[in-house]
Amino acid sequence: MSQENQTAVAPLEDFDWEAYESGAAVSKAEHEKMQQMYVDSLGGVNEHEVVEGTVIAKTDREVIVDINAKSEGVIPVSEFRYNPALAVGDKVEVLVDRQENKNGQLVLSHKKARAIKAWDRVNAAYESGEIVNGFVKCRTKGGMIVDVFGIEAFLPGSQIDVKPIRDYDQFVEKTMEFKIVKINHDFKNVVISHKALIEADIEEQKKEIVSKLEKGQVLEGTVKNITSYGVFIDLGGVDGLIHITDLSWSRINHPSEVVQLDQKINVVILDFDEDKTRIQLGLKQLQAHPWDALSETYKVGDKVKGKVVVLADYGAFVEVMPGVEGLIHVSEMSWSTHLRSAQDFVKIGDEVEAVILTLDRDERKMSLGMKQLTPDPWANITEKYPVGSKQTGTVRNFTNFGVFVELEEGIDGLVYISDLSWTKKIKHPSEFCKIGDKLDVVVLELDTEARRLSLGHKQTTENPWDVYEKTFAVGTAHKGTVREVFEKGATVGFEGYEGLEAFCPPRHLVKEDGSTLVKGEVADFKVIEFNKEFKRIVVSHAATYKEEEERPAREPKESKKAAAVSTETAPELKSTLGDLDALVELKKKMEEGK
Repeated sequence: MSQENQTAVAPLEDFDWEAYESGAAVSKAEHEKMQQMYVDSLGGVNEHEVVEGTVIAKTDREVIVDINAKSEGVIPVSEFRYNPALAVGDKVEVLVDRQENKNGQLVLSHKKARAIKAWDRVNAAYESGEIVNGFVKCRTKGGMIVDVFGIEAFLPGSQIDVKPIRDYDQFVEKTMEFKIVKINHDFKNVVISHKALIEADIEEQKKEIVSKLEKGQVLEGTVKNITSYGVFIDLGGVDGLIHITDLSWSRINHPSEVVQLDQKINVVILDFDEDKTRIQLGLKQLQAHPWDALSETYKVGDKVKGKVVVLADYGAFVEVMPGVEGLIHVSEMSWSTHLRSAQDFVKIGDEVEAVILTLDRDERKMSLGMKQLTPDPWANITEKYPVGSKQTGTVRNFTNFGVFVELEEGIDGLVYISDLSWTKKIKHPSEFCKIGDKLDVVVLELDTEARRLSLGHKQTTENPWDVYEKTFAVGTAHKGTVREVFEKGATVGFEGYEGLEAFCPPRHLVKEDGSTLVKGEVADFKVIEFNKEFKRIVVSHAATYKEEEERPAREPKESKKAAAVSTETAPELKSTLGDLDALVELKKKMEEGK
């Protein structure tokens, strides 16, 4: 066909192609009317729109919801897990996911509907302070995960209840009321609290309880928490503390020995501050004081048995009956005068027997003694250790002035440093003996009233100075060795006389050739002074070759003065005699010359 023979044909705007294809003659107006009726039958619902529906049926797997559309929607029951109480007739929000699937079924989603509305609801509830319901899904670190409006919110462990929670699992898969306390829009985090609701409920109760508090009032409470220092009691919204010392009249190591968690007990109000925020409670005060129940038969001198409950360096506290204690001072544990620590005698938990020494019921004090159960070793001291008797003891302690020697338990005496050795010069007792050594002694003095014993060690041997008095008499000569040389002289020792030393002044150390004796040199010495009382021997080497050195080193002042006069006048007398001889000789020559 050529272009010239082609004719333009305009499309028919009102041609009904659907009617043409179906073979029915339907006008366009009728078609539009039928389409509107179809839309109306769906209730005017659009896809991805959130609408409210009614639960018309529920099975173990599905929930049937009617939204007044062409057909009902089917939603998995798992989307209502947060609401186990869902029942037929309840109103629920759903999202029209699809108006019709391949089977012609309406597709709805409750989960998506909640997610769309969740943040709006959460923010609105947070701003208004509205109480919301939440489904506890599971535990997590530090708390719980709760489904609130389809959003996973965090419930801290400290916000579950006003009292500490020990079993978190008891709340899993439970629906509870919460208050939204914090929202982080950046991270889409929501923090909720159940405790806030409880606190609000008990705040009024707390005000009422606090307003009626009085000292001495007895209330019932529940053990809320136990610590090492005391117990916290819930008085119905108000907490009070029972200090460990107010739990029992007897001494206890830990409050758990008396009470248990969640136990209901009666307590008495001891004190509280002005605001009544700190309440001090007592438990033992509801019972009579044990001292009031102490038998009147107890008296000083009685023997009692008890258990050591407290131990200190100065003594031990013994519980003779629950709540009644007596102190055994360390000095009353043994007759020994060497006071040691109480730990050397007893330990906590020991069962001991003691004697009542003092008893003051008004002050509720008792002192006890253990050593009184054994005989006093000083009772017959004069018979066991008479003056002059020789004994053997144990070195127990040192002082700067002597040694304490124990003869038996509770009996010891002092050996003065001067009574340790006849000859050896001792600066400190540790140079002579050591702790624990056995030492022979002689009883020198005995004072039974003061319980004082004086002992001596050197007295166990003969006094060598009685022998030295004859051997080293003034003028006797001995061969000695220079032991030490110092500024004021030297010490000299003698063979066969161990421990004995003599003193030699500096000028008496000069030898005949003018030199001076040195340490270790052996030479002859003469005794120029002997003093038995002060145990002093003075010797001289110079006296062995000079007569004038034989005089004692310590001459009387008058003798020295006379010697000085003699020395001063002797040259003068000698000069006068010389002059006389010269005159006689001159006179003789003159006569011969004539």
